[in-house]
Amino acid sequence: MKITGPVWALGAMSGTSLDGVDAAMLRTDGNRIFEFGETAYRAYTGAERAVLRTALGREPGEPGVEEAAEVVETAHAALLSQMDGAQIVGFHGQTLSHRPHVPSTHQAGSGDILAEILGLPVVWDFRSADMELGGQGAPLAPFFHHACARWAGETAPLAVLNIGGVSNLTWLDPSIERPEAPGALLAFDTGPGNAPLNDLMQARRGAAMDQGGALARLGTIAAGVLEELMEQPYFYKAPPKSLDRDDFSGMAAKVGGLSDADAAATLTAVIAAAVMRGMEHCPSPPTRLLVTGGGRHNPVIMEMLAASGDCPVEPVEAIGLDGDMLEAQAFAYLAVRVARGLSTSAPGTTGVAAPVGGGKLSRPGSLGGG
Repeated sequence: MKITGPVWALGAMSGTSLDGVDAAMLRTDGNRIFEFGETAYRAYTGAERAVLRTALGREPGEPGVEEAAEVVETAHAALLSQMDGAQIVGFHGQTLSHRPHVPSTHQAGSGDILAEILGLPVVWDFRSADMELGGQGAPLAPFFHHACARWAGETAPLAVLNIGGVSNLTWLDPSIERPEAPGALLAFDTGPGNAPLNDLMQARRGAAMDQGGALARLGTIAAGVLEELMEQPYFYKAPPKSLDRDDFSGMAAKVGGLSDADAAATLTAVIAAAVMRGMEHCPSPPTRLLVTGGGRHNPVIMEMLAASGDCPVEPVEAIGLDGDMLEAQAFAYLAVRVARGLSTSAPGTTGVAAPVGGGKLSRPGSLGGG
């Protein structure tokens, strides 16, 4: 597919929080952002979420994986087919397992099937090529974070924190034009995001999340438990490093003896403490920390970050971005880069040996061998 100028791309993301599918239109040439377009969201039903939870940690061919893929494809097709004007689609799929040291990564959902349904070229399987060249396969949004900072006119180094099921941090220097250039980016997963907290809420309260941090605000952080949780080896590793959603599932047992409120407060504190530990790796102090993802809606997390950090902590809306749609927009952007043969990750973002472009391109008719 030949792309030489800006096109409208449609990106979709279904994150490790298992809440639903985000979709967003973006006009880009794979370098610059020209315009942000329509956005949409489709929540997973309780039954769909249960199917996905059952398949977490599993590889293709294992029980429940085919059913999970069908849920992912059905949900994406229903949402994306309502959006008009796209010339290409970026489809991340639903991560069921991510084991960078095997190396192995598994995102449920077929780009071939989506291309057939939508009648559009679909870029998917973004992570495998990076991992085949020694990268972690994650995080992948940093190239887009760099483009966003340049779109917003930022000139000084800053950091973007995405708090989804896992938290990841991007330090970037927008004065460097190309994201793959040395010194432009450093990115890595800091530690758990909302996943352990959401799982706690589901197990103890039958709720999807600690809405607005309400339960955590009622609790007291168990300092001894927090200290023990922060002793895990991952927090001492230097980047590059990335995580699977359930790498910290053992945290539930560590807070098992705490009240619901104290457990929520302690797991919330882990999110912030892990970020602060990660900030120590930044090549230079960022002038601001911009927060995206579902975690920025939790005022307790935001207050903890602000209290611990040395720079202003703000939602990404402070520079005109939409933190609910940033990852979907990122995969629209990356799809265009793949179609243009540009890199999507680099040594500073995933630890890959050299800048590499990931992703498979499926066209309508590919299921029939066309």
